[in-house]
Amino acid sequence: MSTHTGEEAEAEAAATEPPAAGGGARRVLGRLGSPAVRTRLGTLGGVVILAVLFWRLGTGAFVDGVRRIDATTLAAALGIGLVTTVFSAWRWALVARGIGIRLPFGAAVADYYRALFLNAALPGGVLGDVHRAVRHGQDAGDLGRGVRAVVLERTAGQLALFAAGGAVLLTMPSPVRDQMRAAAPLAGLGLVGACAVVLALRMNRAEAGRNHRAVRGMLGEARQALFSRTTAPGVLVSSVVVLAGYVAMFVLAADVAGAGASVAELLPLALLALLAMSLPLNVGGWGPREGVAAWAFGAAGLGAGRGLTVAVVYGVLSLAASLPGAVVLVARWYATTRDRRTADPAPLVAQARRTENARLTEAARLTEAARPAGEPLPRPPVPTAAGPDRQGPVVRIPAQPSEVRSEKYAPKESARLARSSLPFSAVPSEGRPMTPESV
Repeated sequence: MSTHTGEEAEAEAAATEPPAAGGGARRVLGRLGSPAVRTRLGTLGGVVILAVLFWRLGTGAFVDGVRRIDATTLAAALGIGLVTTVFSAWRWALVARGIGIRLPFGAAVADYYRALFLNAALPGGVLGDVHRAVRHGQDAGDLGRGVRAVVLERTAGQLALFAAGGAVLLTMPSPVRDQMRAAAPLAGLGLVGACAVVLALRMNRAEAGRNHRAVRGMLGEARQALFSRTTAPGVLVSSVVVLAGYVAMFVLAADVAGAGASVAELLPLALLALLAMSLPLNVGGWGPREGVAAWAFGAAGLGAGRGLTVAVVYGVLSLAASLPGAVVLVARWYATTRDRRTADPAPLVAQARRTENARLTEAARLTEAARPAGEPLPRPPVPTAAGPDRQGPVVRIPAQPSEVRSEKYAPKESARLARSSLPFSAVPSEGRPMTPESV
């Protein structure tokens, strides 16, 4: 008699059915949307862009840009990087305090330097920010808030870039000014629609699902971190200073590359290159920036090759400005390793035990080699169990061997005198052979 129920039969039938065509497509799309795949695709896109640029414009622009950099330029880049990093860390600390977690300013500067170096050295351009978010969340004891603090801090910087870029590209001469003016009404309508959605969410006081409450909570945190009275002024000032530092770095790169353009001419081109850097198609920040700079300089009549050289110099100077992050990374690694060894003595104890076991094994081997062949091994003493007539185990102490003296077994003086008086004594005379006459 079968014991399967109807539900079990339906489950087995569903398991034996072939997968639908839509299920396979959804799995493929899900894999393509994973963070690892997106990072690899972004890296591949950056490599393709660089390959096309070098194929079309040659490698002379890259080599020429690197050759033009000298010690004075590197020092200026380090100074600009110091200013932008300090103000970025201040913005991060303000945002973190706005959502209720503590972040010391000194630690924020060090962590921001490390994140900048990892962003410039690793593919994707965002792995340093991911590391910074996770590390701060773990140190603060709230991983979610630590990640949201970094996301909101980066969002504040992007909002400042978009606002300044839109204002400059709409008002100043640039290769995209006409297109920007044509797209401005649509962008304005989109902004009004987004504001309407946010207002509707705030006016809806009815109970909603978990996702709706999560969205409202995130919007509340964003308002408290970026637009409150205590954080908004600092976030605005720091964002403006950071953006001005990025533009100053681009102008410095253009001057080193010999672009021969004024700051007014370079400002919209710099903002275009900075906007292109926000695209997730790069290799440590390289890729879209070089492509947009080459196109923008060519459209402005300055030469596509010159634009590529300016972008290359900017990338090298940005990498040089983030080099203090490598020092922070090595120092933190060394401090962590030292603290781990000090706090956990288990490895030292295990090493001492291994050394002691090796010493005992070597001593036993030498003892076995020195023992004569055929001699039995010494038997260990057998412990005697305590019986009714014994109060406890008997401890046998081996007797110490007494010192053997030659005087104990030497003949006494009387025996020597008696023996010397006998005939044919065995005591020879000095210098003469023993004869009957000598007795």
